[in-house]
Amino acid sequence: MTAPRPHPALVTLALALTLTACTSGGSEKDNSGPGPGTHTVKTAMGDVKVKDHPKRVVVLDTAELDSAITLGVTPVGATRAGAEDAFLSYLPEDKTDGITEVGEIANPGLEKIAALKPDLILSNKVRDGGRYQQLSHIAPTVLTETTGYPWKQNFLVHADALGRKKQARTAVKKYEEHVAAVTKALGGRAKAAGVDVNVVRFVEGADIRIYGKKNYIGTILADVGIGRPAITDKAKDGFSYDVSPEQIDMADADVIFTSTYGSPGKAKVTETTTSGLWRKLRAVRDGKVFQVDDELWIQGIGYTAANQILGELESDLAR
Repeated sequence: MTAPRPHPALVTLALALTLTACTSGGSEKDNSGPGPGTHTVKTAMGDVKVKDHPKRVVVLDTAELDSAITLGVTPVGATRAGAEDAFLSYLPEDKTDGITEVGEIANPGLEKIAALKPDLILSNKVRDGGRYQQLSHIAPTVLTETTGYPWKQNFLVHADALGRKKQARTAVKKYEEHVAAVTKALGGRAKAAGVDVNVVRFVEGADIRIYGKKNYIGTILADVGIGRPAITDKAKDGFSYDVSPEQIDMADADVIFTSTYGSPGKAKVTETTTSGLWRKLRAVRDGKVFQVDDELWIQGIGYTAANQILGELESDLAR
């Protein structure tokens, strides 16, 4: 969905606030040329010069927020994931305390961002490519091409921009060690591969999604070595194979993890899970259906979320 373009008046206000921030007290460093204290980050929009250790970071999507928290950075501002909760519930409250909400994902308030006087903005082209110029006038803006599936590569871009490469290496190593431990707990890769797992997401106002392999959760399952049913190979662009409640038998698997986005009623959860087709699924018959947090499994997209997901996979599958 294309985000609405910001009103020109808001852009003008954002630029005015930025100029005020840069000139007040005369203490702001001129970063117009190369020099100590800055480095260049390769981004989806080209090379961007940023401070070596930015202190006032604004993040405009959930992956960028997870990356910052994982790397020990508390942003000064962030977009909210939905209409109700400001920030994803799986993140520790003490890590999100003090973050100012700057609007919804894909529709941030430019004036709110500028008022925070950021020295770095993190997002991606899917959410904010159309307002890149406006954001860049406020602060150096680092965008990745997309979000979701390439989350590990995106994390390294975020770490580079934040001046936290060492912390990134630690986070990656921790995750890889956790993956190995979970795989071992499941009996090794051969045994893990013998269990077919589907991830089914009920979405308000849309069809039910049977997740494929080219998405965030798909990469975690692949890392552990968990098997996937043949239906996942039919997913559009590898992302998801969408079905109606009358087609839910296509989600058949040894184990099913389900999540819900939006209103359960409008997402057809009850309609689907009380049907005869649902009751005939292997996972349902065997008591191997597990409800999981949509914010964690689908929306989170990062190493902090991934480690929590690994813990749940071990708990549910190593029985």
